[in-house]
Amino acid sequence: MRRREFIITILSGATVVWPLTTHAQQSAMLVIGFVNSASPGPYPPVSSFLKGLGEAGFVEGRDVAIEYRWAEGQYERLPALVADLVQRKVSVIAATSTPAALAAKAATTSIPVVFTTSGDPVSLGLVSSLNEPGGNLTGTTQVNVEVAPKRLELMHEVLPSAANFALLVNPPDPLAEPVSQALSATSASLGLKLNVVHAGNERDLDMIFESLVQLKTEALVIGSDAFFSSRGELLGRLALRHHLPAIYQYPEFTAAGGLISYGGNVAESYRLAGIYVGRILKGEKPANLAVQEVTKVELIINLKTARALGITVPLPLSGRADEVIE
Repeated sequence: MRRREFIITILSGATVVWPLTTHAQQSAMLVIGFVNSASPGPYPPVSSFLKGLGEAGFVEGRDVAIEYRWAEGQYERLPALVADLVQRKVSVIAATSTPAALAAKAATTSIPVVFTTSGDPVSLGLVSSLNEPGGNLTGTTQVNVEVAPKRLELMHEVLPSAANFALLVNPPDPLAEPVSQALSATSASLGLKLNVVHAGNERDLDMIFESLVQLKTEALVIGSDAFFSSRGELLGRLALRHHLPAIYQYPEFTAAGGLISYGGNVAESYRLAGIYVGRILKGEKPANLAVQEVTKVELIINLKTARALGITVPLPLSGRADEVIE
């Protein structure tokens, strides 16, 4: 009888001590703040970020905890979301979109920040130089803004007789203005008319596509923005539904029916950002980590869509494609 009571006492004691131990382990765990201007989903590729973090030796739930913050396309929410992470004293902030990166830079000079952006980090004011970032920020950049004029050139190559083009941007995005300026200059050099149209929510997108058709727009270039990126499949379906030749930067667009995608590898950008977060958690300083550039771009052409639109893609162009969807 006494032996059974003794065993019960030990077991019950273990049930009390175990949760306390687990809580202590969780309290001691390093915390990463992850903030993005879009919504959770296929984009942004969080899995690629976690892969890079794992390559650096950190696994979510085992070595680190991650506090996720999503602006869901409402960029005005970003300062408060970042301020919350700063108040929580996270170890590193992963600011994985241009608006989030700018909000993080404005919010803290002490907590390390690793960003991803489609633009030029120096022009955006995120770092003083790519090789020597200085301060508490570093990260990765794709060339999606840099190659934006090339998207217009590609559409002109596919539709050489077309003259009425449109550019879709989201005005609150910090990259909207530089993309608009770059494409306006390119359209002028090619002798093309370029109408700049705005959209910031899904209702706007439906209306914009309908209005572009009514205005007899011959081709559409979609600008670089996290709001658009998180809706790549929707944009592809809308372009196909409205029989509008369009080009965007990510393959989800062409897979869903868009005509052409041409852009940098955003998944690789997130993977490299994850590695940098891990290196900073190990003690390296952002100021000493050069901004990494993902320079490889991929050209994907949906020939099935081209046929549906009555477009003949020039053989030299389809020959240059990294992937052709039949």
